[in-house]
Amino acid sequence: MMDTPDLPPLRIAHLYPSLLNVAGDGGNVMAVVSRAEWRGLRTEVVPVGLDSTPDFSSFDMVFFQGGQDVEMKVAAEDLAAKGASLHDAASAGVVMLAVCAGLQLLGHRYVSADGGVISGVGVLDLETVAGNTRFMQHAACRVTIGGRSDTVVGFENHSGRTTLGPAAEPLGEVVAGAGNNATDGFEGARQGNVFATYLHGPVLPKNPWFADELAQLAWSRAVGGPVELEPLDDQVERRNHDKALELALHHAGEATVLQPAQLARGLDS
Repeated sequence: MMDTPDLPPLRIAHLYPSLLNVAGDGGNVMAVVSRAEWRGLRTEVVPVGLDSTPDFSSFDMVFFQGGQDVEMKVAAEDLAAKGASLHDAASAGVVMLAVCAGLQLLGHRYVSADGGVISGVGVLDLETVAGNTRFMQHAACRVTIGGRSDTVVGFENHSGRTTLGPAAEPLGEVVAGAGNNATDGFEGARQGNVFATYLHGPVLPKNPWFADELAQLAWSRAVGGPVELEPLDDQVERRNHDKALELALHHAGEATVLQPAQLARGLDS
């Protein structure tokens, strides 16, 4: 096992940081960078915008966040040129985290309510069809990575119904909330080192163990051997996690929330 002070900088590609930033999911990148700095470790973040197609295999992590339908269509048109490089990176074990629209666009396709099709790049074996109900609520799922199981909490806000194909496995099992489709009890997807979720929050600051597991996977691939990061004092982060979990459990069993302002305050709906 490699000593953490000797770790190389973690190279991070941040896809469409300006275009897809409506839900603040760029905070996931900030979480990985901050947690590295607190350990005395280095990172290098490279924004990847429209009309830019780097070799994604040269990165250790790729972040792909959520956005609204208009931004999603713009990203989808541009993403077609990036698809081959993203496939190569996924095959090479590069760690990716995709959120909401990112999840949908890494899949095969998104079928909108009017029947229009937005093509994805097929890095994940899944597809999404728009529904007529929006899932908007605090949510939680049970996730296992590297032999460790814990809850991942966040806030879901989507109307898509995602179905996984045989090559993908769920990121976790729903504890509270709708998950991928409010039917099969699954949340998100995982295929190799590609992770995807509908949970905003942003999700990594509220789930520091999840952030560390992803970073450890990325560094382990970079150095060609197992890496175990030094623990941090996560009392504040854990309190935030526990409060979010409390809110999610308070509304467990509800397929959708019609009064999100009340929910955000933790009041009875």
